[in-house]
Amino acid sequence: MKTISIATALTILASAAHGAECIDAKAAKAGFILERPGIHSEFRPAAGGMVSVANEYQSQSPQTQFLFGGLIEVFRDSETGQLAMIPFSDLRKLFPLKAGAKSKTVFVRLAANKQPKGTETLEISVKGKETFSLGDCKYNVLAVRLTIKNEAGKTQDEFTALYAPDLQAVLARRYDEGTNAESVVGYEVIKPLPN
Repeated sequence: MKTISIATALTILASAAHGAECIDAKAAKAGFILERPGIHSEFRPAAGGMVSVANEYQSQSPQTQFLFGGLIEVFRDSETGQLAMIPFSDLRKLFPLKAGAKSKTVFVRLAANKQPKGTETLEISVKGKETFSLGDCKYNVLAVRLTIKNEAGKTQDEFTALYAPDLQAVLARRYDEGTNAESVVGYEVIKPLPN
């Protein structure tokens, strides 16, 4: 009888320890790691509403990004160079995001030794709420459609970000939504940063 009690206790402890790896809003303030095959990303809150993301790739050089609210890239640094996206309006007015919200932000993309080719526009449309699973962890996410257009109005990039407001992180991107080519590229594991 004691053997069953000890085994049961160990099972409960193992389950609790495994469940402890799910990062909540409070734990996210200390930073966390998201991974999928070929990429390891370390997320850390930074000043001014920024989130610093250090990406290590299996097939390319490391990269550091600064994302406003964990969603909008404003700076990128890697061995191939630096890139800054300077908005012409206050990004703080976009947050917190709510289902149904829409916005347009004009910005200029700056890179060392290159003149900008004109302004670009980031269109954001919050389509609704979903649930996204990372291993045994489930997160409430917003499906946020992001479209980047050049000065002439031609679409340069478009995808739906599955954005977790509690984590201030995009957990996955959905491409070619609503077509036969629809695909989702997302992280598969979440864990705390090592102490």
